[in-house]
Amino acid sequence: MTNMTRRHLLQGAAAGLLLPNMAFAAEEQVVVGTWGGDFGNILRAGVDEPLITPMGMTVVQDVGAPMQRRTKLLAERNARRGSMDVACLADFDIYAAQQMGALEEITTANVPRTAQVLPFLKKTHSIPHIYSAHVIVYNTEKIKTPPAAFADLWDPKYRGKVGLTDFLFTTNTTIAAIVGGGSPTNFEPAAGKLAELRDLDVKILPSTESLATALKSGDIWMTVIAAARAFMWHQAGLPVAHAFPSEGGFPTLYEAAVPKNARNKDAGLKYVNAMLEPQAQLAFAQRMGYLPTVKDAKLPDDLNRAIAFTEKQQENLLQLDYGYLQANQSKMLEMWNKTFKA
Repeated sequence: MTNMTRRHLLQGAAAGLLLPNMAFAAEEQVVVGTWGGDFGNILRAGVDEPLITPMGMTVVQDVGAPMQRRTKLLAERNARRGSMDVACLADFDIYAAQQMGALEEITTANVPRTAQVLPFLKKTHSIPHIYSAHVIVYNTEKIKTPPAAFADLWDPKYRGKVGLTDFLFTTNTTIAAIVGGGSPTNFEPAAGKLAELRDLDVKILPSTESLATALKSGDIWMTVIAAARAFMWHQAGLPVAHAFPSEGGFPTLYEAAVPKNARNKDAGLKYVNAMLEPQAQLAFAQRMGYLPTVKDAKLPDDLNRAIAFTEKQQENLLQLDYGYLQANQSKMLEMWNKTFKA
């Protein structure tokens, strides 16, 4: 009897020691590489807490700069296991990762919500999370008649009142090429148009925040930035609006992908599927002014009027060739730094 009791006690103790490990193993974790700040907070409130936690998963946000995230994704692609289950990046960076074979293919079988994705945003190795377009954003107290075209940035009457951000050199160079008679696949005219803009005393600003400050103070009257950013600034009390240029808006798309070597690939696929749920999409629209990428996320009328593009404007979004942009990006940066900023 004593031996039986002792054996049962030992077995019970061993089982007790195993229980915490068993519980830990049962808890599914998904690591999401993403931006911090508002973006991370909205992910947490719009995706993680209402949609992922009820599935029994714990979300760990791996917050960092996009270039660091892209570098990590590419550096780890040949490792047996990567450090992220989901990578959130801009379209250019996702394209580079796809070209290097780092991303899992996305289909309606493994991400069912992609059946609702707007046709012009469909991708094979990522989900289009949110989108907007780089357009003209202007101070409504200084400019009473909305600008009609990107070419208006070169109007001498705005000498010294146009500001551009340094980090959007790809967008700004493409626009200069188009205004000069080129296209998204012909940057040759950009150098001459950038030189003209420099001679008109354009201001080059280092960040989005500095751009907002310059627009608020009247130091600049006009810039090129995402329409979504104009919505956020307007909500914060800045006297700004956006104008969709006749040349077409420069699409800005943020995506999410699952690395091929993700530690928890199934959890990653569930996560990107949840990012396409209407309530998750609407959270970003309401807080940041970025448009939903799925057909069944309906915006409230007032929000739709404030941030949506018309059908004609959607059709006039510039058609980007990511291969051309990637192949010419270093040349564009050199042109920007040596021809424009020098």
